[in-house]
Amino acid sequence: MSSQISIRLAEATVRYLDSTVSSGAAPSRAAIIEQALERDRLRRTAEADAAILAALAESTPDDDMNDLAAHAARTPMDDLA
Repeated sequence: MSSQISIRLAEATVRYLDSTVSSGAAPSRAAIIEQALERDRLRRTAEADAAILAALAESTPDDDMNDLAAHAARTPMDDLA
């Protein structure tokens, strides 16, 4: 199920949406926005998971997962935005 909402966007953003749809790279404006929001949701979830792992690593110094937690906490997630 989906809901229709109204949002205001900068004209440059709308031009980008329209040119992306016109080029065939996306089926609709809504598809582009939905994909961007899903990426943002996944990025935020990954950041929260990394923070939990890092906190866990600090509280259990001998845990085998500490190296993974430290790596995840240091990994930039800018490319997911």
